[in-house]
Amino acid sequence: MKTDIDKLLKKHDKLTHSDMQKVTSHVQRRAGDWIMNTLMIEGCSAPFKFKRKDTYRELKGARVNLTYYPDVETVSGFDLEVMNVVRIRIA
Repeated sequence: MKTDIDKLLKKHDKLTHSDMQKVTSHVQRRAGDWIMNTLMIEGCSAPFKFKRKDTYRELKGARVNLTYYPDVETVSGFDLEVMNVVRIRIA
């Protein structure tokens, strides 16, 4: 039986799934009607970003399972690699 993750990964070839990733930093900030969340994961220099309507629990130090895809964001004329999170679960 296929899991939801397997179905997502098969349908969208750009998605990546990582299990048991340790969160080193978690920041939440308001952007209009949304709360923007930015995670830094141990051993990775790219930020992982997702948005929600409400605040999310503090994830610093937690282990999470992430499904994400890479993207490029331009800030002050510089291109930065970011990971857009599609699905996040506490491991």
